[in-house]
Amino acid sequence: MPEPSATPPSPATLFAPWRMQYLEGIDANEKKAAAAKSTGSFLRDYWLTPDADDANHVIVRTSLGMILLNGYPYANGHLLVALGEPRPTLLDYDTAQRAALWTLVDLGAELMQAALNPQGINIGVNQGRAAGAGVPQHLHAHLVPRWSGDVNFFGIVGGVRVIPASLEAMAHRYRAAWNGLRSKYALE
Repeated sequence: MPEPSATPPSPATLFAPWRMQYLEGIDANEKKAAAAKSTGSFLRDYWLTPDADDANHVIVRTSLGMILLNGYPYANGHLLVALGEPRPTLLDYDTAQRAALWTLVDLGAELMQAALNPQGINIGVNQGRAAGAGVPQHLHAHLVPRWSGDVNFFGIVGGVRVIPASLEAMAHRYRAAWNGLRSKYALE
């Protein structure tokens, strides 16, 4: 009798029709990216191009930083918070900059609560590649909305993470929530 596989079989087909728009745009995006110079940090690139905030899913921009949707979310509505000036560690920022970062994290949590009403929020910073930082030269915070049962059988059985809404739909929800909260905040 053969031994059971440690890895469950993958599903034969996973329908994700929203991906077609992404696939059709790859060529255009690659041509656009080839023409644009990159700093090596997409966060810094986004910071330097405020006119592309809608396309980059930036929800809030201040004089020091921004809140944006993670393009590769752990869960639907996953936000990133970053200052415009890239630094690799928290202590590379001065006291005022760290305060600005945490003010944006606070705002991100309130924004997430208003837009999605999750049952919980994971808030964290991965400082350095060994800690899991995907952009180790530009410290940023992650805010991940959580619900009981959000890790379900798809991930366990199929090894597939399901993100049920597009980035555009999430950006719309967050921008609507930000419009409702904006007057409460005196951000530069």
